[in-house]
Amino acid sequence: MKTLLRGLFAAALAFAFSHPAFAQESPAEIRFGISDAGVGGKPKIGGSWIATVHQKGLLEKEFEKDGIKIVWYLFPGAGPSTNEAFSNGKVDFGFHGDLPMIVGRSTGLKHKLICAVGRFGPLYFVVPSGVKAKNLSELKGQKLSIFKGTNQQLLLSRLLRRNGLDEKDFRIINQDTFANRTSLATGDIAGTITSPWDLEARGVARRIVEIRDDKLLHRPVTLWVGEAFEKKYPHIVQRIVTVLVKEAQWASQEENREEQFRLWSQSGRPYADYKNDWAGYALKERHSPLLDEYFVNAIKESVRESKEFGLIRREVTVDDWIEPKYLNAALKELNLEHFWPVFDARGNRID
Repeated sequence: MKTLLRGLFAAALAFAFSHPAFAQESPAEIRFGISDAGVGGKPKIGGSWIATVHQKGLLEKEFEKDGIKIVWYLFPGAGPSTNEAFSNGKVDFGFHGDLPMIVGRSTGLKHKLICAVGRFGPLYFVVPSGVKAKNLSELKGQKLSIFKGTNQQLLLSRLLRRNGLDEKDFRIINQDTFANRTSLATGDIAGTITSPWDLEARGVARRIVEIRDDKLLHRPVTLWVGEAFEKKYPHIVQRIVTVLVKEAQWASQEENREEQFRLWSQSGRPYADYKNDWAGYALKERHSPLLDEYFVNAIKESVRESKEFGLIRREVTVDDWIEPKYLNAALKELNLEHFWPVFDARGNRID
């Protein structure tokens, strides 16, 4: 009997190690930290194919057969809240703008950048409708609002420098995205960076800056995975990236433009805002997941600027931070290696 049991046990082990589905360990749940939330804290966001994946439940469908739960944490506190959740072991993946991602890395958070999620796009500087200023210089000495610790803070610093200004020329206060829009409506601040369309429709604010074609002003939004999770479950990371890249292809097709805007409007932000913000942009360019020369240089520039503006103290290296193998494997599997345009370090198409 003992000999028979040993034989059965050995056969079971041999079967398990010969079949990856049995041999590879999988997590009970996969947790995503999203540095955004819908209007009024709604548990839906817009503006990217990550938002579309979330709303369609694509990862839930992918892992349902494995009994793996997908958990989404949407943080109104944006990037700093995602960093805090990751440092406390609450999330495995993060969706981040450049500054909070860099700040986290500089303070010792261990993650790998595995694909871009968005790039390019417009920038608006908006003032209350009663403010007479026509440019940023005319606002010197007045109170501006920005969500500090997020990519908006770095974006404001870039914008001011391009106009021969810096934060010391203003009184800068910290408010989240929804608070600074309220402050515009009440006239409690002189201006902020935000989308203007709904505010202008209500007659409470207006644009004094609109920049739509400056590929070096914006930086890519990125998806990262915690190093510990990536080392333990590389097969899971690969499946996730493949699902994401497949959806990025769908989102990049012009015939799907209107449908995704309607999906995104479930976040509480009006459909018209997305339509106006994305007007004139090729979806393939803005939705690209590629870790191309533009992406690498953009992150390096954000690191340099973060140090220059005193937003980080420690050095952050980029080349050892990026892990392209999952994206490359997904592009090959899905036959999408030449689907998205490739950009050089200056944002010029080279394909």
